[in-house]
Amino acid sequence: MGDWLVGILCSGLVAWVAWRKQSLSVSGAISALIVGTILYAVGSLAWFGSMIFFFVSSSLLTRWKHRAKARIEATYEKSGRRDAGQVVANGGMATLFCIAYAWTNEPYWLYLFVGVMATVTADTWATEIGGLSSQKPLSILRGKRVEPGTSGGITAIGLLASAAGGLLIGTVFWLFVRIRTDQWIMQAGDGWQWIVAGLLGGLLGSLTDSLLGAAWQRKNKCIVCGKEMEASFHCGQATRHSRGIRWLGNDAVNMISSAVGGVAVFLLMNGWN
Repeated sequence: MGDWLVGILCSGLVAWVAWRKQSLSVSGAISALIVGTILYAVGSLAWFGSMIFFFVSSSLLTRWKHRAKARIEATYEKSGRRDAGQVVANGGMATLFCIAYAWTNEPYWLYLFVGVMATVTADTWATEIGGLSSQKPLSILRGKRVEPGTSGGITAIGLLASAAGGLLIGTVFWLFVRIRTDQWIMQAGDGWQWIVAGLLGGLLGSLTDSLLGAAWQRKNKCIVCGKEMEASFHCGQATRHSRGIRWLGNDAVNMISSAVGGVAVFLLMNGWN
């Protein structure tokens, strides 16, 4: 019961502060409380700490130079204030992997977890930092310049941010493993393996997110200004579906790309060990 109590208290504090800072909606705060509690009580500090690192760093980057990114963010399907759907899309699979690991003690659940967390961190960092690029992004499909905020657009600074996010998730996960001296997890891979796998898995997952966004994600068109975007409302009016798969919204793209990043780390770690 001690781990459950600590998990509730720590997760509740983080969720409450995030709600007060408007980084989470009410539904997002409740979902974050549940996810964080399970990761700490069923998993360990390494599981919980990795999720907290992702959330805190991503929230800070979202708020960083918010005014400079406001015009671009207005075209996104989801705002910087994360709701339950975003929490589940970013942390749902990670939570399931944590439960599965506690049930089976099989290391491949660890690999999948780190890959998922590396991907969501890499993708969020790429979006928030890449949005400040002085150059227009390149379409990952056509290789041509597109307007900032266009799904599937990538920038050099965004790619660097993506690589940094994945690398740091691998690093943070391993550091927390060392702090708790979790021998069972330490046997699943060396420190450099977790770090490199986080870097490569996060980068691949983030690029998959861009590819899905460019090719198949649902796109809407503003009936006032005619601009194509993810958002359901723009210029004070509801937008209309223009192309892409209707059910493939931002949360669905995040979940699919996270799965790709998870599988990538799974394959890498299995190959090394």
